[in-house]
Amino acid sequence: MSTQNAEQKQTPWAIIAIIIAAIMAFVVYYYVIAEDDKIDVPAISTTVTEPELVVEATPEIIEPEVLDELVIEDVVEPEPEIILPTLDESDSWFTAKLPDLTWRKELVKLMVTDDMIRRFVVFTDNFSQGTLAYEHTPLVTPNAKFTAIESQADNGVKWQWDESNTRRFSLYVDLLRSMDSEMLIQWYVELKPLIDQAYAELGYPDDDFTEVLHGAITKVLDMEIPKNQPELERPSVMYKYKDESLESLDDAEKLLLRLGKENLLVIKSVLLEINEKLAKAR
Repeated sequence: MSTQNAEQKQTPWAIIAIIIAAIMAFVVYYYVIAEDDKIDVPAISTTVTEPELVVEATPEIIEPEVLDELVIEDVVEPEPEIILPTLDESDSWFTAKLPDLTWRKELVKLMVTDDMIRRFVVFTDNFSQGTLAYEHTPLVTPNAKFTAIESQADNGVKWQWDESNTRRFSLYVDLLRSMDSEMLIQWYVELKPLIDQAYAELGYPDDDFTEVLHGAITKVLDMEIPKNQPELERPSVMYKYKDESLESLDDAEKLLLRLGKENLLVIKSVLLEINEKLAKAR
């Protein structure tokens, strides 16, 4: 066999060997070298777990005005429970508190401190209907009596209104004017259950006494004041108004007339304020 033929026979095996070596090199690279390069890469799990959501709380920005309101609300204390006495024992409650109602404390003596709530209810109810329940008056009656100026006329004796009569009521007007109207309304609201009880005793269990009080105050506010001093007659022991329009007034209106112009104007002013505050308190 010649050398040329021997080389031709060895050539295919050499090519095959080279191919096998290349394949082995590729396998070694893929499974050894490439795997070594992947050592630092963590394995990826096929199970997907939802990550826990962590949200940092963002501090709430509160405006200064709102903060002030919150602080005020925090310090507001609940209203203390009002413990009322019984109706029969309410006089001691009034006796202790009356000096706080007026800065003219020496005038408190003008008030009758016996069965005060019932007196107030009965007198107000009668006054609103035009009558005077003197036996239930919440104020002591004046010591001075009504007087008239007597003079002679062609047709006999003439009686004229005496303006000094109005001075009998000056201290009572001063007492009303010196009262703390805010406290007066507060007392009325607090004592309303006892007032309703006293009013129910008169036979009005389903009626609201506040309406009666408004009616009495309105009666005073609507009272017209005569421009001139009224003339009087004395057919008997009692005096009568010569003007029939005045004589036809009910007893409550005649009492207002006897108070005099100046006193009545002051009383109207005070009662107007009380009436407005009473309406807001309902």
